[in-house]
Amino acid sequence: MAQSALIVIDVQTDFCPGGALAVADGNAILPVVNRMIAKADHVILTQDWHPAGHSSFASSHAGKAPFETVTMPYGEQTLWPDHCIQGTPGAAFHPALDWTKAELVIRKGFRPAIDSYSAFYENDHSTPTGLAGYLRERGLSELTLVGLATDYCVAYSALDAVREGFAVTVAMEACRAIDLGGSLAAMTDRMKAAGVTLA
Repeated sequence: MAQSALIVIDVQTDFCPGGALAVADGNAILPVVNRMIAKADHVILTQDWHPAGHSSFASSHAGKAPFETVTMPYGEQTLWPDHCIQGTPGAAFHPALDWTKAELVIRKGFRPAIDSYSAFYENDHSTPTGLAGYLRERGLSELTLVGLATDYCVAYSALDAVREGFAVTVAMEACRAIDLGGSLAAMTDRMKAAGVTLA
């Protein structure tokens, strides 16, 4: 198991019930995630970390509402409620998350002009976060992903991880989805087709 790592995606206050972009039942995964963290040899966390006025916020686009889409230079972008703004309580890890064992925290979405779902790349699919290099340098080749939300940040991270040559499992009981317009089924199919193990 020494070459395996647990990657905990965006278990932050704003993505849990009562938060700015709450995933239904998002806090229900915490007991499972905490048990997995306790057992894991290596733990990495990601943290959505937007500057105020981020280009993916609906509030940055006149006349647009959350969950509408706009075309960005890198492609279609879903617009979100303002969430996970740097330094705010909503951007903090959920208070019930046992995160102190984490060896690395990858912050994403901090570039004002581009959103970032994946732990590996910004949404242009070419600007890296540095995670792949870190994992390779440490000899960590088998990844288990958990967190929020299944159909966005977890799925995009899993797809990029497979593309980068890692063996990837998504522990579905330790994830919850936004499920916007059938996004959960669509992304589940994409993950299966790419060779991600859904456990």
